[in-house]
Amino acid sequence: MIAADLAAVCARIDAIDPPARATPPAQGATAFGALVARESSRLVRESAAEAGVDPRLVAAVTKTESNFDPRATSSTGAAGLMQLMPETARDLGVSDRYDPAQNMRGGSHYLRQLLDRFHGDVTLAIAAYNAGPGAVEKYGGVPPFAETQAYLTRVMETYRSAKP
Repeated sequence: MIAADLAAVCARIDAIDPPARATPPAQGATAFGALVARESSRLVRESAAEAGVDPRLVAAVTKTESNFDPRATSSTGAAGLMQLMPETARDLGVSDRYDPAQNMRGGSHYLRQLLDRFHGDVTLAIAAYNAGPGAVEKYGGVPPFAETQAYLTRVMETYRSAKP
């Protein structure tokens, strides 16, 4: 029953937003995973386009922040797909950090702000996404925090490996 319902949902979604694959989704958990992946891909494309940010960068940050888990919550209070802090979310007009569309839109716009603030320097923008723009300015570059340096490496490796 669930597999049939899921197949029907996938068929309706495919009619609206055709996937870039020729084979139908598998049944069960794999089909659900395909549905989640397709929805995440759509959110990445739309939010990145709206903010004027490379969708590969938005995807790399989202992958590193939450592994595309909309319910992710960090010990520091960051929440959602792009792990927005409460104050940052408020500043970006995000009322529900766990709403995937709001979170992706807000996170993508925040990336745009950071790219603008650091004159298009992706490395500094990503470091600021993790450590905060004040830390990047204080240290005149990537802060000497092990966590930020490891984060920057993960995001940039994912970003560089993504297909254009």
